[in-house]
Amino acid sequence: MTGEKRGGTSAGDEPSRTAAPLDPRRFPFRADLAAQSLYGKVTAPRYVSGTRRQVARPAVPLRRKPVASAGFETEAIFGEAATVFDEAEGWAWVQLDHDGYVGYLPADTLSAEVRDSTHRVRALGTFVYPVPDMKAPPLMHLSLNARLAVAVVDGAFARLESGGYVVARHIGETGRFERDFVEVVERLVGTPYLWGGKTRIGLDCSGLVQLSLHAAGMICPRDSDMQQAELGTNVLIPDSLDGLERGDLVFWKGHVGVMVDGLMLVHANAHHMETVVETLHDAAARIAKTGQGIAAIKRFGATKRVA
Repeated sequence: MTGEKRGGTSAGDEPSRTAAPLDPRRFPFRADLAAQSLYGKVTAPRYVSGTRRQVARPAVPLRRKPVASAGFETEAIFGEAATVFDEAEGWAWVQLDHDGYVGYLPADTLSAEVRDSTHRVRALGTFVYPVPDMKAPPLMHLSLNARLAVAVVDGAFARLESGGYVVARHIGETGRFERDFVEVVERLVGTPYLWGGKTRIGLDCSGLVQLSLHAAGMICPRDSDMQQAELGTNVLIPDSLDGLERGDLVFWKGHVGVMVDGLMLVHANAHHMETVVETLHDAAARIAKTGQGIAAIKRFGATKRVA
């Protein structure tokens, strides 16, 4: 791998571990290898700068271990860039650019040709066609927020630099976002529940939040514990649960939902096995039976846009 640097070359420059352990979900380090950027922060036999790649499949499960039968943690979406630190036995150990998540992807789902995106998919889903004709059998399905390098928009279709055509009204220029992330959340009601999913084919609770916030141009980490720690500001709400607003995030341990208004909550959940709308009181009462009370309510003020 290019950019490799051996660790521990002398007692004087041997890196020391940080007092607080780094989260392996967001920092690329293993017992045998770490990213060059972590030199001096973690101890590893060698460090590499990595190689840039781009996701070339509609949605690819990212796993914590290089085992096809293992459940996945999240999904890498078409057009996402990633840094590959290691490849072995058909697996690439990567860090995704957009949210920094670390894990394993099948190496053949990544392209060595990295194209700068000009557009993203704005519709919940669309298709790539071999010719600009909706009756042609599609080449692949793309979900909301897939990143595209468009060569030209000509009438009803946009031609991609990599080949193929998408419906022009289903895409928007990079940097143009949805005005209200809750509208996106509402559009995804009825989507099946899928642990680790973040497409209209299947979503989990934090995937729903991340997908919708990204569509609105807002920075959002992947997992609910990260979201609780990093998004918005805390809101103190009485036991009556009065005073909530549209867009408030409601957290339980390991779960999150989005308020549509002061009463109704949207969340992807394993109880219904889909994304549903129900009253916050009903959801809170049901979840309380498992021993989990509401852990936090977070509200957005000024938002930070995705670069």
